[in-house]
Amino acid sequence: MNGGDEVVGAPAGPPQPLEWKFSQVFGERTAGEEVQEVDIISAIEFDKSGDHLATGDRGGRVVLFERTDTKDHGGSRRDLERMDYSTSRHPEFRYKTEFQSHEPEFDYLKSLEIEEKINKIRWCQMANGALFLLSTNDKTIKFWKVQEKKVKRISEMNVDPSKATGNGCIASSSNSSSSKPYLANGGYPDRSYNYMSNDYLFPAGGIPSLRLPVVVTSNETSLVARCRRVYAHAHDYHINSISNNSDGETFISADDLRINLWNLEISSQSFNIVDVKPANMEDLTEVITSAEFHPTHCNMLAYSSSKGSIRLVDLRQSALCDTHSKLFEEQEVPGSRSFFTEIIASISDIKFGKDGRYILSRDYMTLKLWDINMDSGPVTTFQVHEYLRPKLCDLYENDSIFDKFECCLSGDGLRVATGSYSNLFRVFGCAMGSTEATTLEASKNPMRRQVPTPSRPSRSLGSITRVVRRGAETPGVDANGNSFDFTTKLLHLAWHPSENSVACAAANSLYMYYA
Repeated sequence: MNGGDEVVGAPAGPPQPLEWKFSQVFGERTAGEEVQEVDIISAIEFDKSGDHLATGDRGGRVVLFERTDTKDHGGSRRDLERMDYSTSRHPEFRYKTEFQSHEPEFDYLKSLEIEEKINKIRWCQMANGALFLLSTNDKTIKFWKVQEKKVKRISEMNVDPSKATGNGCIASSSNSSSSKPYLANGGYPDRSYNYMSNDYLFPAGGIPSLRLPVVVTSNETSLVARCRRVYAHAHDYHINSISNNSDGETFISADDLRINLWNLEISSQSFNIVDVKPANMEDLTEVITSAEFHPTHCNMLAYSSSKGSIRLVDLRQSALCDTHSKLFEEQEVPGSRSFFTEIIASISDIKFGKDGRYILSRDYMTLKLWDINMDSGPVTTFQVHEYLRPKLCDLYENDSIFDKFECCLSGDGLRVATGSYSNLFRVFGCAMGSTEATTLEASKNPMRRQVPTPSRPSRSLGSITRVVRRGAETPGVDANGNSFDFTTKLLHLAWHPSENSVACAAANSLYMYYA
C-alpha cells in the first residue's frame, strides 16, 4: 500500500516442472525372479491424511503401510508446519500389517468361479485410533477394522512348580508322579480333612494353598484386522468401483450395469440408484466403467461409460437416477471413425479433484480434464498413447487394447498422472500455461527414460482455453532405444493427498517417488 494505492504484482506464471526422485520400493524383484500371479498388485489407495497407504493384490490380500518420517519428530505433519519445522526428509513409509481380505469362491448357481483379486480399496474415517477400510473383489465388498490391541498374557501362575503339569493345572493323584493325592485346585488333602469316597470337604478357612493364574496386559501390541461387515449378493456383474460418500455413512458400488447405494452399518440391503440395463440385452450399447462420489457434496456422484461419456447425477432429483443432471462427452471428429474408435474411447477410470470442481478421466489414448461447469468438452486433453495409434491392430490381437489404466490428481490440483507400458508413468501439469510433461520409469532411477518434450499448440474457445497437451509423442522406442514392452504395464498409481509424492505398482513391486 502506498498513498492508498494497492500495488498489484505481476501474475504468477505456471509452476516449474517437478524433479522426481526415488524414495522407496517394497517387494523389489531380483534379476530373473519370476513374479507369482497372486502377488501382482491390483489396487493402491492413500488415506485422507496421507499417513497410511493400502495395497491389494490378486491373491486377495490387503497390505497396509504407515508413514514414519513424521512420527520420528514426535508430531503430525500439520503440527510440524505450525511450528515452522522444515522437514528436509522425504516421505518414508514402513510395512504395518497385512491380512487376507478375500478368498476364492464358486457360485454354484451360475457355475462361476469368483477370484479373490482385490479390485478396489477405499479408506473410511478413523475412529478411536482404529483404521477402517472397504475392499472388494468381483462380487463381495468387505468392511475391515484394523486396530492395535495390547497383548494379554499370564505373568505368574502362583503355583508350586513341583505340583504343576504342562497345562498349568494341578492334577489328581492318579495323574501325578507323586504318591500324595493332590486336588485339582492346587491343594492336597491333609490328615485333618475328612473325605469319603471322592467328595472333598473344604475347611471353613479355605484352602491356604489355592493357586490362581494372574493375567496381565503387557506393553506389547499386535495389530488385529477384523471383518466388521460383508456386503454380498447385490451385483450380478463384476464390481468395478466403490466410493465413499462425504457424509461418512454411505458408499456406492458399481458394476457394468448398476450402481448401488449402501449404508456402512447395514449389510443386508442396498438401494439401486442407477440401472442402465435395457429390457432386451441385445439393445445394450454401453456399460458403466467407473463411478465416484463428489468429494464434498454428498448428493452428487459421477459415473463413466464405455462410450467415453461421463454423467453427473444428483440424488436429490429422484430415487432412481435414470436421468443425469449433466453429460460430459467429446464430439467425434467427422471422418475419424474406425473399428477401434469405441474401444479406445472407453473410459477406464475417473477421479474428482480435491475441491470437486474438476473430473479427470482416462481412456486408452488420453487423459482428459473436465470442468463440471462446462459440458461442451474437456478443458484439457493430455496425449498419453498417441504413438500407439499405428499399432492398434496388434494391441487388439494381444488384448492389450482392453487394459484399464488408472489416473490421479495431485492434492493442489496442479498436476495429473497416469500409467503406461514398459512400467512407465506420465506426469502432466494442468495449470494455465504449464508445459510440464514428464515420463518416469518405475525403477530406482525414475528419470532414466526421460525424453524431450515437444512444443504443444493451444487454441482458444471464447474465454476458456482448451489445450491439447501432446506430451512426448515418441515412436515405438524410448530415448535409450529400448522397444516398449506391452507385457509390463503400470496400471495402478496414487498421489499423496497433500504432498508431491506418488505410489505406483509395477507387477508385485510398490515404488514410491517424491518431488
